[in-house]
Amino acid sequence: MLKIAIVGTGWFADKHADLLTARNDAKVVAFVGTTVEKAEKLALRYAGSQAFDHLEQMLDTCKPDAVYICVPPMAHGYIEETVIARGIPFLVEKPLGIEEESVQHILSLVESKKLITSVGYHVRYTDAAQTARKLLETRIIGMATGSWMGSMPGVSWWRKQNGSGGQFIEQTTHIVDLVRYLISEVDEVYAVYAQRHMHTVHDHVEVADVGAVTLKLANGAIATLTNTCMLPFGHKAGLELYTDQGVLEIEQSRYLKHIEKTQTTEYFDAANPYERESEAFLHAIKTGDRSLILSDYADAVKSFRVTTAALQSSISGLPIKLRS
Repeated sequence: MLKIAIVGTGWFADKHADLLTARNDAKVVAFVGTTVEKAEKLALRYAGSQAFDHLEQMLDTCKPDAVYICVPPMAHGYIEETVIARGIPFLVEKPLGIEEESVQHILSLVESKKLITSVGYHVRYTDAAQTARKLLETRIIGMATGSWMGSMPGVSWWRKQNGSGGQFIEQTTHIVDLVRYLISEVDEVYAVYAQRHMHTVHDHVEVADVGAVTLKLANGAIATLTNTCMLPFGHKAGLELYTDQGVLEIEQSRYLKHIEKTQTTEYFDAANPYERESEAFLHAIKTGDRSLILSDYADAVKSFRVTTAALQSSISGLPIKLRS
């Protein structure tokens, strides 16, 4: 029975805890929050789990086999460093942080320990993404358009540039990651961001509420990704791929539509991608086989770099070339 500790007390912590509790090979033994009260609120729901407000105290007391890190972007760094120093495998929710220097430092530590890691790009684990990936083996991709159109999350840290990093880093990163996973790595990034509305609705809004980003891909294709958080409701999030044989539309709701000249085929997910994500990670811990993990820390750093390059471009007004 694998002992799992969860750092964080938000929606993702709860979701992962539910999935882990349903397994017969894992047990949630601890929650770590910014306060003991927050951690206790979750711990009371999962029999046998303890609550802590100090990470090292939890690690000393519970000695977990793995740690799930589910914290806001600005909270990354110390948590990963502490877990890595003890050689504990970890699954971390995206984004990896807000500063490239810190993320690169964590990557160097992970690689020095050859540690098992997984990053929460759960869309890779959907049937939609897997089916699209298979179909694209026999198609030429010309371009892709993607979007994340919705409302601004209600937490105060999300509105701060040094809290969330902005929508493209915190949310639209899923679409960036799909571009990388399905099409190609990114060579160049050009972005335009603006504040149009949300700074007039809430105090202390620093992040842009609209943006458009163009990606030049290594295989010659191009992609344009747009996002907004100024809507009063969630609208859509997904990616459309334009090929020599038709169009593939992937929706965040785990749905794929394959549009060809004479027919349209729809695919729906048969399984929970978060469950598949955990299964791959725990399988790696138990067996040493990492092949089922679709996004480890090293791979996720590449998606992170694209999103931070977009921010740099929006500030400078210039395209940003990514190093190989």
